[in-house]
Amino acid sequence: MFIKAAINGGRSRADHAAVPVTPEQIAADTAAVLAAGADVVHLHVRTPDGGQTIAPDALADVLRAVRSVAPGAVVGTTTGLWTCSGPEERYALVKSWEVLPDFASVAFCEEGAAETAELVVARGMVLESAVWSVDDVPVLLASPTLGDNVRVLIEPMDEDPDTAVAHAREMAAHLRAAGVTCPLLYHGEAATTWPVLRAALADGHQIRIGFEDGVDLPDGSIAADNTALVAAARALAS
Repeated sequence: MFIKAAINGGRSRADHAAVPVTPEQIAADTAAVLAAGADVVHLHVRTPDGGQTIAPDALADVLRAVRSVAPGAVVGTTTGLWTCSGPEERYALVKSWEVLPDFASVAFCEEGAAETAELVVARGMVLESAVWSVDDVPVLLASPTLGDNVRVLIEPMDEDPDTAVAHAREMAAHLRAAGVTCPLLYHGEAATTWPVLRAALADGHQIRIGFEDGVDLPDGSIAADNTALVAAARALAS
């Protein structure tokens, strides 16, 4: 079973004391979750004040730190519009990246997603595209990079677990009916994290876990760290 570890996202150390935010912490967590059974790592670069950024210098610092302790790690980052002022700045920032992640995620609910996805591919990175609702699916299907995706991320935004699972399955059905054959990955957030993960396992899809999605273990207790979350996901998958 393929597991992506999403080790921080926008979560802060106020949410959990073990959330990695500095380059050194992100690097150490990357090595740890890979040792715990994750296949790839998704990370968000953080600013000194705790914000998120895709600025080239900050990204380079994190990637160099990661590769110094985990040289074989396959790592990716976000291109989310919340990291910058808008689609024009996002395009300029991704174009200016000097140290490249192995893969980058593009959400097709956002303005300029298709252009950013084309840039990711043109720059030699692996692309994974995300849909957050059924409304995003036609936009993704019309994109010129549809066939370049290593996987499609299905990320229901619903707060109710049953609704999130139903919407994840609806998005997957639309993608498969349209002929999309690459792997699909479901993931939820907060209360939907484990129900959506279990649905992904039941449906034979890839899964994601980590502090970006939630801090609770399947039994409702607080995880000590990202490795505990990955270990719990691996146990469910076995």
